[in-house]
Amino acid sequence: MTSLLLIGVLSAIAAAANAIAGGGTLLTFPALIGLGIPPIVANATSTVALWPGSMSSMFGYRKALQDVRPWAIAFAIPSVIGGAVGAWLLVVTPAARFDRIVPFLVFGATLLFLAQVPLVRLVARTRGAPASGSPSWLFVAVQFCVAIYGGYFGAVAGIVMLASLGLMGLTDIHQMNGLKNWGAICFNGIAVAIFIATGLVNWPVAMVMAVGALLGGWSGSKLAQRMPRERVRMVIGVIGLASAGWLFVR
Repeated sequence: MTSLLLIGVLSAIAAAANAIAGGGTLLTFPALIGLGIPPIVANATSTVALWPGSMSSMFGYRKALQDVRPWAIAFAIPSVIGGAVGAWLLVVTPAARFDRIVPFLVFGATLLFLAQVPLVRLVARTRGAPASGSPSWLFVAVQFCVAIYGGYFGAVAGIVMLASLGLMGLTDIHQMNGLKNWGAICFNGIAVAIFIATGLVNWPVAMVMAVGALLGGWSGSKLAQRMPRERVRMVIGVIGLASAGWLFVR
């Protein structure tokens, strides 16, 4: 019970972090492995548990999405198809092979997470036009690739989405965060269905995490529009690097 309570609290923090700065999976995934849950099951359980947090977080961004409705519509199909491909790839990956690549996934995701700020600044300097109309086919193709990664592992997929949105011309960070959460709902939603159907979910842990994620996602979406992100980003980055080091040693 103590472990489940701690996981529930950590899930709330992770969902809030996803809404504020991203990287929540870098908190929950190593914690589940630390509880003795096999990595593939931990990955699937974390995806299922944090998905309600994306729902509540997107609800907090609903007003910001009103002006980019065509983008949200264009997001849906490539996100769902790509998420299904990524989830299927996880299901067919042998457990021993996934165990070996997990440290590299966490380490790479953490480095990308830490590079988000300079990456977004670079995007802002190269493309500053406001979004109008619908996104290009190139953007749809990029989102499909991001969704494959999101369905397979998911950590910092939101950061890749933010970068691609910036390259396509969006400059309003709240609109971009809203679209990021919508994309995560789409590709994680189909991944959740596949993981449940294939029996990869540890349900006692997932249910406790989902309650925490609902609370954290909603509160995080409110905080994200008021508070600076750098301290949250620094803490998550340190935890991600430490987790990657622990996984390499393990």
